[in-house]
Amino acid sequence: MARVSHLWRHPIKGHGAEAVRETRLAPSETMPWDRVWAIAHDAARITPGATGWMPCANFARGARTPALMAIRARMDEEAGTVTLTHPRMPELTVDPDLPEDAERLVAWARGLAEEGRVAPAFVVRPTRGMTDSGFPSIAILNRASLAALSERAGQPLAMERFRGNVWLDGLEPWAEFDLVGREIRIGESLLLVRERITRCRATGASPETGRIDVDTLGLLQSGWGHRDFGVYAEVVEGGRVALGDPAEVMA
Repeated sequence: MARVSHLWRHPIKGHGAEAVRETRLAPSETMPWDRVWAIAHDAARITPGATGWMPCANFARGARTPALMAIRARMDEEAGTVTLTHPRMPELTVDPDLPEDAERLVAWARGLAEEGRVAPAFVVRPTRGMTDSGFPSIAILNRASLAALSERAGQPLAMERFRGNVWLDGLEPWAEFDLVGREIRIGESLLLVRERITRCRATGASPETGRIDVDTLGLLQSGWGHRDFGVYAEVVEGGRVALGDPAEVMA
């Protein structure tokens, strides 16, 4: 039986990954504290205060700024603050809901922006986690698929490249794609797997350096005829999910 090997959340979309030992999922919601905030860039087609779902093209993200992939995050749930670290930047702790802290966050993110490209402009907090899918989703990824891709790349590829929420051990490589349209019970939660995740250029950047070091998209295309990695699922029944929990595909 497959089991949960890792859990990740990303408090600020595109700006840092954080490993956690457990979480509690709720129906039709994203993972708690995952992509709660996002940083819109200066060419975004949204305005400050926007709250609905918005396409990822409006936000600063690794596809345009690979350096962002090297950010690590620590969420203090009680205080509502996020601490960000990066090998090129000083540590920053902010409450993105506070206007003065939001300005500090944007200024910090500008330090990683590439010259001549869109720059971070303002922080938004949508009414639900700002996942790339048009529905509140949990990204489920397969460690065996990562191993297969790593072998083709000739180097180990870190999980953080793929911004997943739930990583599973015990599946065959690419078996996650067979789950589309099916339900899977993970810990106490039941999820409906809805679609595959098509990847972007951000996955080619090293989470250690923030520099492009492997053509992940080319490797996926040449090796398996697609650019997909992982699946998006919707929570049907909520409950606790923790490391080591079983993941059972329902009949």
